[in-house]
Amino acid sequence: MRGTERIRRLLPKTAGFIENFIITTFIVMLVFTYIFRTTAVLGSSMSGTLNEGDRLIVTSWYGKPSQGDIVVINARRAVTLDREGNTVESGGIGGYIVKRIIAAEGQSVDIDFERGTVSVDGEVLDEPYANGLTHRDDGAFTGSYPVTVPEGYVFVMGDNRTVSEDSRSYRLGFVSEDDIEGKVVFRFSPLKSFGFVH
Repeated sequence: MRGTERIRRLLPKTAGFIENFIITTFIVMLVFTYIFRTTAVLGSSMSGTLNEGDRLIVTSWYGKPSQGDIVVINARRAVTLDREGNTVESGGIGGYIVKRIIAAEGQSVDIDFERGTVSVDGEVLDEPYANGLTHRDDGAFTGSYPVTVPEGYVFVMGDNRTVSEDSRSYRLGFVSEDDIEGKVVFRFSPLKSFGFVH
């Protein structure tokens, strides 16, 4: 009788624990499906800021993309300009890449490939995050700089300028805001680099 009574007393507590566990698991799954995601860095195009193998938390709830944001991009298409300044779409790099937004819609980007400097709206950027100067032109807008970022697009670059394939490349060019999967907010691995990403 004592055993049966003990079980009767434990059942509501156990049921409550199981119910709380299921609800908590469901909420965590919703948060990590619709608000936050995890991803890993592949390659060295962001080295200096992010390194290959770094594990990141990315959010899709961040508002309008803005200059300085580090974002994950679905690089499925390339958007460049024709001779008249109209956007032209073609096949992109493919896959997902991590880059920094250098300019948002309406901003003007100019690159002095001899000096290795990048200007936005006529101001040379102070880029302490950049690993190397910007000397390489990959043909996205050759002979067309400065370029104005069209509405609904951004201009992105990797922090490791000597190896990054980014908006300078004819295989990427401008990035549609629709192709931005989310903003990088946190690095949780390796532990020595644990913290917010800027």
